Amino acid sequence: MPSSRVYVDNAATSFPKPPRVLQAMVNYAQAVGASAGRGAYAEAQESSRLISVCRDRLNKLFHGESADHFIFTLNCSDALNMVLHGLLRPGDHAISTAMDHNSVLRPLNELAAHGQITRSIVPADAATGLVDPQDIRRAITAKTRLVVIAHASNVSGTLQDIREIGKIAREAGAAFLVDAAQSAGHVPIDVRANSIDFLAVPGHKGLLGPLGTGVLYIRPGMEKLLRTVRQGGTGSVSESDLQPEFMPDRFEPGSHNAIGIAGLSEGLAWVLEQTVEKLHARDQSLCAAFMQAVQGLEALTFLGPHQLAQRVGVFSVRLDGWEPLALAAELENKFNILTRPGLHCAPLAHRTFGTHLPAVAGKPASVGTTRLSFGPFLTPTDLNRCAAALRSIAVQAGKAAHLQAQAV
Repeated sequence: MPSSRVYVDNAATSFPKPPRVLQAMVNYAQAVGASAGRGAYAEAQESSRLISVCRDRLNKLFHGESADHFIFTLNCSDALNMVLHGLLRPGDHAISTAMDHNSVLRPLNELAAHGQITRSIVPADAATGLVDPQDIRRAITAKTRLVVIAHASNVSGTLQDIREIGKIAREAGAAFLVDAAQSAGHVPIDVRANSIDFLAVPGHKGLLGPLGTGVLYIRPGMEKLLRTVRQGGTGSVSESDLQPEFMPDRFEPGSHNAIGIAGLSEGLAWVLEQTVEKLHARDQSLCAAFMQAVQGLEALTFLGPHQLAQRVGVFSVRLDGWEPLALAAELENKFNILTRPGLHCAPLAHRTFGTHLPAVAGKPASVGTTRLSFGPFLTPTDLNRCAAALRSIAVQAGKAAHLQAQAV
């Protein structure tokens, strides 16, 4: 068994991180330690400076209009909830898609269950997971307040056409929320060119920061439409009875996760130095290498597009004779390869692909896949190990099936 472990669960959280991320967090813990905006002494000012630098880097990476419109959140789910609960009003209509994550589906389901909103779920192609932008256009009504879409799928890697969808939403006067959980840091994103009103981003995935960090971009002007879902101290205008109106304080009550933001800032610096364009090109080369390596392996199928321009490095696989959990366990225990089995918090995406179906007429249930997801530190050698392991397991399963058939 190989001694080194191959981590291919970057869609959950990226690993490893650039060394500078940890160094920044250690430096904050040892030399700064103060809460931003809560003191006039040097350490508190340094904490504020670190947070400001991180906002500037976010603004540069995503081509925002103002650094102060990048709000720090607990994670990407928190950022999405801030928009879904803060923007939608009773009687509003919202549009999501079959490729969305539970971080979008569950808040919308909660609002709909209480009669607050109506909603439409636009289907996706069963082979690729692609959403037709014209289906979104057709779903828009006079009451549509929000269109939300997952830029890249955490199940299939499917990359949606956010430029066209953003244009359609803007023309209809609906706000456009992009869930960039699987695309930020992997794919170039320009919030202005893509008509994005709200961009929800995790800090701990493609931006290479630590867990417990997230970001919400709010297009200037849209903050006036967004209610605050949390209120509290900001270190500013403490004499006011209400939450400040100005950005970013309006949406950042309480002390920041400054140690996490310090780490996130260095992850951003690394991404900016590498450039997202080069990271995306590398990701596509890894996708091509993986598809080539498993080509001809008839027992294995993977979800999503075969066209590189339509995907990112997220591959959910099914292997004949293996349930997803058992395959993941075999990959770890025998080959030291770390994957994620299951439904990946995206049940509608799995239903779209036919990998989340109940048992019917004696046919067993189909529940999920085993997911391999790539990161910037994965190498072609690592991918070859993954492909060789899958091929070895497939051969093993084939031999077992042949012996069983002979016994019968």
